[in-house]
Amino acid sequence: MTDQGFGVVRPLPGDGLVAYVGGLLLVCDAGESIADDLLDALRETAASGGDGRALARRAAQVLAANMAGDPATCAVAGPVGGGVAVLVSGSAAANIATLGGDTRLAGSDSLTWADRLVSGPVERVELSLPGAGSPHPAVRFEGGVVHGGGLIGDFTDQPAAPAAPAASAPSRALTSEMPATAIHIEADLIQPPPPVERPPYPLADQPPVVQGAPSGPQPAPVEQPSSFGAPQDQPPFGMPQDQPPFGAPQDQPPFGMPQDQPPPFFPPPHEQPLPLPEQQFPSYDEPPPPGNGVPDQPIPQPMGAPDHFDQPAPPVLGTPDHFDQPGPPPQEQQEHGDRPLVYGVDCKNDHFNDPRSPYCAVCGIALVQRTLVPYKGPRPSLGVLILDDGTALPLESDYLLGRDPERAPEVAGGSARPAKVTSPDGSVSRRHLRVALDGWDVNLVDLGSVNGTQIQPPGDPNFYDIPPNEPVTIAPGTTVRVGVSRTLRFEAHRG
Repeated sequence: MTDQGFGVVRPLPGDGLVAYVGGLLLVCDAGESIADDLLDALRETAASGGDGRALARRAAQVLAANMAGDPATCAVAGPVGGGVAVLVSGSAAANIATLGGDTRLAGSDSLTWADRLVSGPVERVELSLPGAGSPHPAVRFEGGVVHGGGLIGDFTDQPAAPAAPAASAPSRALTSEMPATAIHIEADLIQPPPPVERPPYPLADQPPVVQGAPSGPQPAPVEQPSSFGAPQDQPPFGMPQDQPPFGAPQDQPPFGMPQDQPPPFFPPPHEQPLPLPEQQFPSYDEPPPPGNGVPDQPIPQPMGAPDHFDQPAPPVLGTPDHFDQPGPPPQEQQEHGDRPLVYGVDCKNDHFNDPRSPYCAVCGIALVQRTLVPYKGPRPSLGVLILDDGTALPLESDYLLGRDPERAPEVAGGSARPAKVTSPDGSVSRRHLRVALDGWDVNLVDLGSVNGTQIQPPGDPNFYDIPPNEPVTIAPGTTVRVGVSRTLRFEAHRG
């Protein structure tokens, strides 16, 4: 199975509706009131290039919006990587055959619906409604919407490849079969024409001849390679006859110097000046103007830094002289406990902050009003996650969200705290989302859940899917949708 769809799809006889669009499968009871909504979700997902996970998520949204009565009878399936995502509801059922065995899902076994992400390689997927018959081996379903009781996607029975052209009629005769004529040459044996011989440069007493040159001023000729054989005593083309070639004799003064004045840079050996260890400029006749050399007096140290400091630094109140670099008192470094150490800055009220923030996260004072010296200190709480039921999760460590997070390996290993999140529609996976703290950043990692995770940035009315198993940094004020119906909000106020 590939991401483009299934192998050979066969419909099952029955009274329902079956659809195969863009490599995605749907079966539903024709009498269901939401049948049109499910078909629209199928078409929209296929048109946007979505996979089986996106189709299952859209179908779950349609079912969640119509839960007043009994669960609707329907099933959807679609490829996800090398596996398949399946969702069944009501009286519908699904059977997925892989090399490791069969997986069967029945909507009647769940209060709402059942969904599963089955890893590949997948050999066969069957979606069926009650009373579905057996498929006819000669029937193929190429796509669309028809009456039926189910669909079977069989990957062991691939469509036949188009027949190859007959070998008895080659597209062109072989070289050994061609007549020995002087005018027939294979296209791949044609040799490029020999290079065109060009005349050498004209001599000094002959003007250059340009064939077919238009009247009027001519452009400057282009220099040709030396392999055309110009005479050894001929100067380069375009240079005056009385001017030597590049590289003037040693007795010629540098450019811009008077002809009758010797160059000051090349005095006779007996007049060569001695090294000047205390001067930073050459020994010309006149000293350089003030300001171009090294000042006579040392630069005063600003801000009253001690003499043993190599470079000036802002004063740190209460810092002993033996501290070479500013930093927090040792007592603060010993009281951080298990909190990780990060680089930050203090506001004037000694609140530890993200060095990228323009304002203090506690008192709100502008951090640009004083000289800031970053140092390594214990990271404070980065805020709080507030769930839609009022539960608050302080952001002091990583969290793992899901309907059964206690058995997750991250929680068992101690790298994350469990946060149980359930939903009446069953759209939250057992191990759904991880909240990972990295320095001063809050990241979300969707753990391959069936219904996915969406974020709504601050000030944006739209929700956006986040990719599975990739960290996504969120800003304060971001709303997060877990599954279909549960939400939480990231607040960064620490005061």
